[in-house]
Amino acid sequence: MTITRKHMVLGGLWGLAVLALIAVAWTRLISPMVDGGLADTIGPGDYRLETTDGTAFTEDTLKGSPSAVFFGFTHCPEVCPTSLGDIAAFQEELGEDRIRVFFVTVDPERDTVDQLRDYVGWAPGVQGVAGTREEIDKAIKAFRIYARKVPLEDGDYTMDHSANILLFDRRGRFFEPIGYQEDLARAVAKIRRMNGV
Repeated sequence: MTITRKHMVLGGLWGLAVLALIAVAWTRLISPMVDGGLADTIGPGDYRLETTDGTAFTEDTLKGSPSAVFFGFTHCPEVCPTSLGDIAAFQEELGEDRIRVFFVTVDPERDTVDQLRDYVGWAPGVQGVAGTREEIDKAIKAFRIYARKVPLEDGDYTMDHSANILLFDRRGRFFEPIGYQEDLARAVAKIRRMNGV
């Protein structure tokens, strides 16, 4: 049996049609279920921390107003100061639409609420968040953050940690991350999309 050019073209068209149906199914049905499930698991937990304005930081703190959460530490040599600078830039760009930002320490042994207040005080809308090692560990797990103590040769240590800024909508539901040193226009566009602006 010979396969004609016409049969090959028809087979190719059917293959494209099947691929198009798979793409539509993924976009409209499967992907939202996967993403929706993940969004519901980032942030909720039984942690109870303290912010630099004296209020509690719990999963309920993220409800009511759009927020961003960033995990870092005050002895951070590069990533945290750079990220705070990026946050200050997008807050300035957002103007009246700026969002609340919570800087949660991954190093509670060295970072007190007072130290965090001094560290984040220059960045608009940013509050530091601290607590006991146990409560910080609960938050790290709830937000699916990577954080690890790294010993240094002089006997001191540093912290290796995730560098994403996590965005949460008014319902306190994870929206999407802003990557480390992500382009300012892209970061602002994500926030505005989250805010429905």
